[in-house]
Amino acid sequence: MKFFEASHTFFYSWSHVSAASWRKYPNDKCPHVIAIDVLDRHVDPETGILRTERLITCQQNIPKLLSKLFGGSTVTYAREISEIDPKNKVLKMTSCNLSVNHLVNVSETVVYKEDPSDPSKTLFKQEASIKCGESISQFASFIEDFFVQRFGDNATKGRQGFENVLDRLKGQGETIKS
Repeated sequence: MKFFEASHTFFYSWSHVSAASWRKYPNDKCPHVIAIDVLDRHVDPETGILRTERLITCQQNIPKLLSKLFGGSTVTYAREISEIDPKNKVLKMTSCNLSVNHLVNVSETVVYKEDPSDPSKTLFKQEASIKCGESISQFASFIEDFFVQRFGDNATKGRQGFENVLDRLKGQGETIKS
């Protein structure tokens, strides 16, 4: 099993970042994300937390060896569950791959929360684990290293794309009301 971690500070309020998170895709930095479909969305009447389940479709460019191991398809799917808590100013997103999960499991958690020392900033933390299944254990280290590298590359591009979305929405005044 391999791990990926990243953190970042966005120089935007949590409300602005939370509103922009729904418009992160499509963006020119992440062309591999080709569709996002909302499967379920509801608000817990007691806590006010908005829970959303989405299906994310990606077109991946992967080495031929991995493509053969994974059945030749370059289209992959992931399930994302997000919980936005406007009272505590926390947005948590968890996701896992649905495609080839019998061979490789990728689990990710992303948290956006208001910077307690400066409400005009938002703290971002991303964690992911990548683990190969037993059937491909002889290739596990190579495959896990590839996915960690790919994850890091996509995370950097994703943050850049998200910064572009934040900049674009800055003048529009969109925020999540607490």
